[in-house]
Amino acid sequence: MSTAAAQPNVVKKDSISKILDRALDKGEGVLRLTPTWVPRSFLHPGRRIKLHPQDLYAYGANRGGIDERWFSSTTEAANEGRVWHEGLSFASFEGKQFLLRDAVEEAGARLIGKTMFKKYNRWPVYSKFFDNMGPIPHHMHQSAANAKLVGQEGKPESYYFPPQYNNVDNNFCYTFMGLEPGTTKDDLKKCLQNWNKGENGILDLSRAYRLKRGTGWLIPPGVLHAPGSLCTYEPQWGSDVFGMFQNIVEGRYVPWSLLVKDMPADKHQDLDFIIGQLDWEKNVDTHFKNNNYLEPIVDKKSSGPGYTDKWIVYGHVDGEQLFSAKELTIDPGVKCTIKDPGSSGWITVQGKGRIGKLALQTPAMIRFGQETEDEVFISYDAATKGYEIENTGSEPLVGLRYFGPDVHKKVPMVGDAK
Repeated sequence: MSTAAAQPNVVKKDSISKILDRALDKGEGVLRLTPTWVPRSFLHPGRRIKLHPQDLYAYGANRGGIDERWFSSTTEAANEGRVWHEGLSFASFEGKQFLLRDAVEEAGARLIGKTMFKKYNRWPVYSKFFDNMGPIPHHMHQSAANAKLVGQEGKPESYYFPPQYNNVDNNFCYTFMGLEPGTTKDDLKKCLQNWNKGENGILDLSRAYRLKRGTGWLIPPGVLHAPGSLCTYEPQWGSDVFGMFQNIVEGRYVPWSLLVKDMPADKHQDLDFIIGQLDWEKNVDTHFKNNNYLEPIVDKKSSGPGYTDKWIVYGHVDGEQLFSAKELTIDPGVKCTIKDPGSSGWITVQGKGRIGKLALQTPAMIRFGQETEDEVFISYDAATKGYEIENTGSEPLVGLRYFGPDVHKKVPMVGDAK
């Protein structure tokens, strides 16, 4: 199926006003979103994000397999050979589709709140399912200051491992994070110097942590990490910058260009500069797990009889609340009203029901280009007024939703689960 067929009847940006108003009114402030699939040429799909097996290479074998699904995204995927909308979420209404990015530009205050829109002029975060058969290269994401050198934004991120999407471990259910305390910059420089001499040995300088379903991690910018093979829900900042520090993974070669793609051109061979993009103290932290590991925390204020709302991503990155996420579980036959201080992107991971007037249904399998009923964007207006969710099925209804910066007056801090 072609990529054009995946996005029929797209409403242009300058014609979006009327259809957006109708969609928001009919959905009581909630927009239906369609699946946003993203391939990665250097990775191997884990086959757990419900995409039909025949569609894993729907963008073409040369583009690589589809191993990611992005949620409520106004951020473009930084892939070579990308299609024009790659990484961008579409809203669907009455047989038409329009970009969430265009909708936010048109009605920012209504969709994400006046304060966030005035400060960022966009929805500045996104989330995804990240699903691979094995581990990916040890890499980092640039800080805001380093990304700015090439006209980009930095990318802190977070992980949560939903049990519903992890029926199997796949090949390597461990993630290397940071560097072993005592590692020196010269040790790391030798790995980069050996890029074309076989496997560069960077994992010998790191330590792996076993991944546990129903838990997560907070990963600041500049910290090396090699995500393992659990399917991961990833709320993060709205950027796709990275630098790969590992040159061979499971026999697959990673080109030097993927190490330096988001660094100034005159620094592509400057090893001191490249290593200098790392936050060294956070990488060699002797208490790395204590400072980055997340366990769910029940939010009693937004829970009640038959429904439980849990913090799954929380804490600050360098003193700032940049994103957060919650997991809402509703028992069969139960309905509840949720009131949030800001907008959120929602993905249903189990069960069926409704949110406002829109149906919720977790699909068993999705064809490329097919619309589903599992994803919505909850506008600022709907969130702050309160929206009703009902479980109409026979099993728990479970949804994950993530929020943008400074939405909550207070979030739990890393370690509070203890």
